[in-house]
Amino acid sequence: MASILIVDDEKAIRELIKNGLRKDGHIVTAYASAAAVPMDSLNHFDLILLDIMMPDMDGLEFCKKIRSLVDCPILFLSAKAMENDITLGLGLGADDYLLKPFRIAELRARVNAHLRRERRERHSALVFDRIRIDLSEKSLQVDNITIPLTKSEYLICQYLAQNKGQVFSKEQIYEAVFGWDGESDSSTISTHIKNIRAKLEPYQIQPISTVWGIGYKWM
Repeated sequence: MASILIVDDEKAIRELIKNGLRKDGHIVTAYASAAAVPMDSLNHFDLILLDIMMPDMDGLEFCKKIRSLVDCPILFLSAKAMENDITLGLGLGADDYLLKPFRIAELRARVNAHLRRERRERHSALVFDRIRIDLSEKSLQVDNITIPLTKSEYLICQYLAQNKGQVFSKEQIYEAVFGWDGESDSSTISTHIKNIRAKLEPYQIQPISTVWGIGYKWM
C-alpha cells in the first residue's frame, strides 16, 4: 500500500486513476490543479502522477518547483507526444512518462513497478529531503554530493537518522556507536557532532539538533 498524489484537471481521468489504483490497495489523493496542492503535504506521498497540460501552472512547472522538495517518483501523464516534451519532462526530474489515452492496467503496472523499485532502494538507504544516507556504501550525500565524513561521524549520523525524532544522550550515542570497548569516552560525541555540523554548514542544512540538558536528535 502506498500514498499516491494525482494532479489532473480532467475529473474523468482523476476518477479513472483513483478507482484503478485503489484496487491495488493504494491511498489516493487527487487535485484538479497544481496550485491547490498543499506544499506541506508533499512529503507524505510515495508517488506523484502529474498531468502536463493544466491551467494556471502546468505539470512541467510544478515538477520543477517540487523536485527538490520530494524524493518520490514523479510520473507525467499527457497527450503531448512530441519528443522534446518527453525529454523536457524527464530533464526536470520526472521518472517516467505515460501518454494519454492510456490503459489503466498499464498505469497500474508502471506505478507498482516504480513503488517496488523505490522500496528496494530505500531498504538500503535513508532519505530525508536533501539528505541521503547510503547504508551499503556507508556514505552521506547532500544534493547528491558526498560529504567527507570520518567513520565515526558517519556512524553517529546513521544511528541518529535510523532513530529519527528520538533524543539520545552523549553516553547513549557513544555506547550504540562505539560499544563498551571504545577507546575514548562520551565527551568526544560533542566534538564529532560539531565537526559534522561544520561539514554540512556550506549546504545550509543541519539535521542534528541539540536538546539542551538531554542530548541530540535527528530532526
